[in-house]
This record gives sequence, C-alpha cells and structure tokens, in this order.
Amino acid sequence: MRHQPLKSLHYFFTTPLMPCPYLPNLMERRVVTGLAGRDVLAVHDALSLSGFRRSHGIAYAPSCPGCQACVPIRVVVDEFKATRTQRRIERMNAGLRWRECAAVATPEQFELFARYQDGRHTDGEMAKMDESDYQALVEDTPVETSLVEFRDDNDVLVAVCLMDKICDGLSAVYSFFDPELERNSLGTYMVVWLIRRSKSLDLPYVYLGFWIGQSAKMSYKANFRPCEKYVDGTWNQDQS
Repeated sequence: MRHQPLKSLHYFFTTPLMPCPYLPNLMERRVVTGLAGRDVLAVHDALSLSGFRRSHGIAYAPSCPGCQACVPIRVVVDEFKATRTQRRIERMNAGLRWRECAAVATPEQFELFARYQDGRHTDGEMAKMDESDYQALVEDTPVETSLVEFRDDNDVLVAVCLMDKICDGLSAVYSFFDPELERNSLGTYMVVWLIRRSKSLDLPYVYLGFWIGQSAKMSYKANFRPCEKYVDGTWNQDQS
C-alpha cells in the first residue's frame, strides 16, 4: 500500500448549489479539489480513504445544506459473502470474457455507452454526452485508471467498467452495459467481479461511491456485504 506524506499544497472549493440529481426538491453542493502535482497518487489515496470520489481531474465530496443522504460506501473484500441472487448472476454471466486495458476510449465503447444512456438514463446529464465527452470521462485521469471490457462468445462488447486503483482497493468510477441484456443484471455482475478481482490482487476493499438509501439508483450498493460506510470521519461496518 502507498502511504506517502503529501508534498504539495491543495486548495478546496465549494460548487454553486444545483438541483440534486438523486432526491427531488433538494439542492446539491460539493467540495472539490484538483488532482495534480508530484504527489497526486498519495493525494488521491488520502482523499479516497476520506470518502471523496474522483471525476476527471478532481476529487469531490457532498457538502449539501441540511442533507447528509450521500454516504461513502465500500465492500470488505475478504469477508464478502455473495447472496443466492448474486451467485446466480455470476453463473448466468460465467461465459463472458474480460480484458483489462488502458484508459483509452474507443468508438465501440461509446456506442455501447450511448445505448446504455438512451435505455437507462434518458433524464440524466450523461445522456447529453457526445463522443468527445465520453473520451474525457475515460482518459482525463491523473491517477491509476483502467478499463475492463466484458465480451460474449461472439466477441460482442456487452459491458464496460472504468475503475481506479488506490492504495487499499479498487474504486468503481463508472460502469455501463447493453440495456437489452437487463435480465443478465450486468451491473451487479460487474460489482461482484470487482470484488473477486480485488481479492486476487490482495486489495481489501472495493469502493462503490455514495450510497443513498432513499434513491433506488443508489441504494443497491448496500447489497454487497459486509460493507462499511464513512460517517463522522470513520469507516464503520454497516449494521442495517
């Protein structure tokens, strides 16, 4: 694990209030900082362990007035016990082949990304992204980032996971899949794959971003157990 003293000064800023993308009638604000400098990997590690997430070249955490619904969550890899449903999903997708590659966007990935947005998130900001925006999502990273492609027996790309490697785990940045394969539960499959992959690399955690209990899009993250939530400055095992 990397535990390096920070060698550069970092400034933090808050964003303007914007409508919350997850909970109705609420406003969102974030605290952000740039990821740059010779100690960028150490900064990214320290911020990830403190509940921050990465997007492009920044790290951010929620700082919303009167709301603490967004809770950072991570899976404890060595103690993970797949549920019956998760084991069934693994078996269903056992024929997929995966390949981990550099964080370089391709037209094939973007075509799948666009179909995923059209089929699953037509009302979201990411649905407006063009190919150059997708390229920035993948390639604009100052840290250790890679893509994992999942293909079927006909070599058709069916799912993609963008992930960061940090000192004590893998961090799921974004994933998408063929919306016509909804019954395959590829979103769940990729999380379980990340957990198995982390174990093979002797990494103790998989970071899943923010859990929001009131949001159907975000509450599923607590289904991967045991998990820990970052509350009041410490990671604690979820007892709910």
